[in-house]
Amino acid sequence: MSDAKPQGTLFGHPKGLFLLFTTELWERFSYYAMRAILVLYLVDKVQNNEAGGGLGWSQADALSLYGTFTGLVYLTPLIGGWLADNVLGQRKSIYIGGFLMAAGEFTLAAPHSWMPGLETTMFYIGLGTLILGNGLFKPNISTMVGDLYPAGDHRRDGAFTIFYMGINLGAALSGFIVAWAYTSFGHEVVIGGEEVFINNWQAGFFCAGVGMILSLIIQFFFAQKLLGDIGTEPAAKVEQRNNAAKGKTRSEPLTKVERDRIKVIMVMGLFTIIFWAGFEQAGGLMNLFTNNFTDRMIGSWEVPTTYFQSLNAIFIVVFAPVIASIWIRLGKNEPNSPVKFALGLFLLAIGFLFMMGAVFEMGGDASVKSSMWWLVGAYFFHTMGELCLSPIGLSMVTKLAPLRIASLMMGAWFLFIAAANKIGGLVGSLIGHGGEVEEQLANAMAIFAGIGITAVISGIILYLMSDKLVTWMHGAEGKHDTEEQILEEEIAVTAEHEAIKR
Repeated sequence: MSDAKPQGTLFGHPKGLFLLFTTELWERFSYYAMRAILVLYLVDKVQNNEAGGGLGWSQADALSLYGTFTGLVYLTPLIGGWLADNVLGQRKSIYIGGFLMAAGEFTLAAPHSWMPGLETTMFYIGLGTLILGNGLFKPNISTMVGDLYPAGDHRRDGAFTIFYMGINLGAALSGFIVAWAYTSFGHEVVIGGEEVFINNWQAGFFCAGVGMILSLIIQFFFAQKLLGDIGTEPAAKVEQRNNAAKGKTRSEPLTKVERDRIKVIMVMGLFTIIFWAGFEQAGGLMNLFTNNFTDRMIGSWEVPTTYFQSLNAIFIVVFAPVIASIWIRLGKNEPNSPVKFALGLFLLAIGFLFMMGAVFEMGGDASVKSSMWWLVGAYFFHTMGELCLSPIGLSMVTKLAPLRIASLMMGAWFLFIAAANKIGGLVGSLIGHGGEVEEQLANAMAIFAGIGITAVISGIILYLMSDKLVTWMHGAEGKHDTEEQILEEEIAVTAEHEAIKR
């Protein structure tokens, strides 16, 4: 983070936004490619010299591990944020983190025949490297988006929505490309003059590693030109220099306004746990439900399971600019952040009504599979809920967090999501270790209903608290003053989607 800001705009936003957009696109491609196949790889039976050999875990164990992994993915940013704020700066943290993430993906992609008897050990090493790298990468690129805009710039919410489109464009690509990889490359290949068997899941992990390498290359070649000095210096040093110029010391305690604003982040974080614990069933329980209990046939073609993992991302790419435009068109009637969060929880509950419908359709009969349209409906409403909550949450943290602990507070925000992912994994694992299909379906119904009810109750509570939370923000959520401002910012947010150039 630095005082020096790069010049030049594109579609009404700093050009650096679109560099960060592209960098994050390929990083998220990498993450979601491996996320789409992680549980499927774990539960797949080991088959020697046949495409598809996985680790042969039970469903419950796989979902529990999935929750632990995704939880740690969001826990380590707390450490990475501190290192960036005090030691490395955001730019170096992104480079180091990206390298570690690429190394982790390629470790997962290593053929089993290279390490007979050590497949599980290497699997854990790969996941661990991914987790460490993600901790350095994730909080810092989000913070740099906020650094592109001066305090009080209303374009910031729109910028995070555009940035979120980059995240989800990468995620959308991942489901299709990883499906192509694991259906096309499960066979013997020649590596270094030796025939080596690459199973289909390892081909998918390899694609994820390539995506991470692309992210690093883009950042390396264009960062200085488009971002200037943003992210090159630790935030703590910048804050110390600014305070020295004002005659202040770094040791000064937080003000009452800063403490109140941090309270808002903490309270909103508790509710975001509820949302993400339900939402993250997508990569775990809902992924297995798609694979085992959904009729995926279109004529004679069976839709690959991972395609459904791209639905959320596709919906976001399509509807993110629409939602951003709605918020801006509402002007003075735009809901505040807590109300948007509550709406997100209600929409999450509606999505799980569709999953309950899928279970009802089966009627406990293993020979009957549910329509894939139940899943499409569930992912649609979950996506609408996400658009009301996630980009607004990222923007809220950058607006409310004190400068000297900006990356640390972004890491703290991801800590709430870490808890949600672990809880989500534990909840999903309640489907059981296997056994009778009827029992699994009954457990799935209980899980879907329980999450939906919890989301509704939480949304009501948050809605009732919204006015108090806005008071604690101390004006951080300012309203637009004129219709001209509303129109200008609407164009800035939606210009890329509508191909309007200013």
